[in-house]
Amino acid sequence: MSNSDPIFTVMERWSQHLRGELAGGLDSLLHKDCVFLSPVVYSPQRGREISKLYLSAAGNVLPGEADGDAPSSGGPSGAFGYTKRIMQGNHAMLEFETTVDGIYVNGVDIITCDDDGWITEFKVMMRPYKALDVVKEQMMAMMDELSAG
Repeated sequence: MSNSDPIFTVMERWSQHLRGELAGGLDSLLHKDCVFLSPVVYSPQRGREISKLYLSAAGNVLPGEADGDAPSSGGPSGAFGYTKRIMQGNHAMLEFETTVDGIYVNGVDIITCDDDGWITEFKVMMRPYKALDVVKEQMMAMMDELSAG
């Protein structure tokens, strides 16, 4: 593992995006052919625009300060935070915790990038099942709202 692995630069830029500090936002991170794999939708979602829609909806549904750096204990604040990170080569696995409608949510973002620093795949896995139900309901409503606007 080397800090010169492309995933380290991509994850720094992802953290900047979560803090609202990345010029160009998701357009500057997601490859035009990015694939988004949702925990609630069977088929892969292909392309930058649909991937942006899912990630934007998630950013609105998962509450708290999504700064990408402040770990959450799933405690009283319920703020979104990454608690563990595994990064090597072109891949990252980022475990997160938050609370949605009083339900504890634990999940993993699995991110793949190319050698040019573009995110080519973004997969989200989530537990427990009750949390998945709550997030699914809110995500569907938020996606309707975002795609209508």
